[in-house]
Formats: sequence, C-alpha cells, structure tokens
Amino acid sequence: MAADVGGGDSGKKKGKKGRKKKGNPRIDMTPMVDLGFLLLTFFVLTTTMSTPTTMPVVVPEDDTTKVVDKKDEIKLPEGKVLNLLVSGKNRIFYYQGVENVELSMTTYSPNGLRPIVQDYQKKVAEKYRPEKDPLVVIVKMTKDATFKNWVDIIDEMNITNQRKYVLIDITPDEVDFIKGYEANQNLPSSLEKSLAGGATTADKKSD
Repeated sequence: MAADVGGGDSGKKKGKKGRKKKGNPRIDMTPMVDLGFLLLTFFVLTTTMSTPTTMPVVVPEDDTTKVVDKKDEIKLPEGKVLNLLVSGKNRIFYYQGVENVELSMTTYSPNGLRPIVQDYQKKVAEKYRPEKDPLVVIVKMTKDATFKNWVDIIDEMNITNQRKYVLIDITPDEVDFIKGYEANQNLPSSLEKSLAGGATTADKKSD
C-alpha cells in the first residue's frame, strides 16, 4: 500500500488575494428630465414673444382723378430744400437746387450725412426764419436702396432734429446724375436694379 508523505496542508491550493471588481455606477436621469421639462415650461410661459416692429409712413392719397388747384400748390425756395438720392451700396447723393446740379456723395456714418444736414439747417436758419421756414429734406430712393437705408435716414433725421422730410419717387434725370457721378469717379455702379428696367434719360437722348 502506498502512503502519502507530506504535511497536512500540501494538498490545499493557496488562493491569491485580488481586488474586488468595481461596477459602473448607474445614474437615474429621470428626475433631470422632469426638471428640464419644468424649466422649459416655465420659460415658455414667462417669456414675452417678440413682436414685429413696424414703422408707420404717411403717404399721400393715390388719387389720379383729383385735380389740384394751382392756388393750393406750395412753392419752396431752392435754398430751403435738400435733396437726398439714396442708392445701392449704402451710398447717399445730395444736392440743392434744380438747375446746375452739383452732386456730392456721403455715407451713413456719424461723420457723413449728419453734419451735412446740420450744416444746411444752419444755412437756412441764417437766411430764413427758422421757426416758420425750416429746412425741408426730400428723400428719393432708387430701386437698389434697401429698407434699412430708409430706417437709417429716419434715424439721422431724428438725431439732427429735422422735422420736415418727405419721401417721393426719384426721377430718371436724377438716376442719370448718379450714373454720371459714379462714372466720373470710377466707382462701381450702385444702380444695377435701377438700370435693369431700360435705358435712362441720357441714353434715350443719345439715340
């Protein structure tokens, strides 16, 4: 018979001491979802929705059948009228008078249109009665001008305290003034839309 030789612990396997395996923590997001919906509902109910901003503009009645009596026509001295021709590319052209028009160009910057209007206001105040005969600004926009240009013009009128201004249609001759000025100054044309409809007055005269 065979006999076992050795200590009593020889048959036992020694186990290794290892680190306990850590499980991934589980986070319950259900309360966060509920909180998110509560916050969303709160802001939706308490926030004031933005409303479109409108600018009322008073325009004359479009009644071509109405006969205007010459006695009712108001004639203004040329020295009291400043003409603004609003074109594309954020350009403003201005002149005073009807004959021998000397066109100049400016911008919407604080050092552009604003001091020009103030200078004309000063000239009119020195020559005429400023209370009863103030400066009148006539704004004429080309097809290339934008609504933002009109808003900027109104802002400048308010800043300079210019109370009398009117918006009327630009004439073909005035479009020619802009075209000739830009050609003489070698400027890119700002009348793409205005000239797309057909020939200008100058082009028709040359035919």
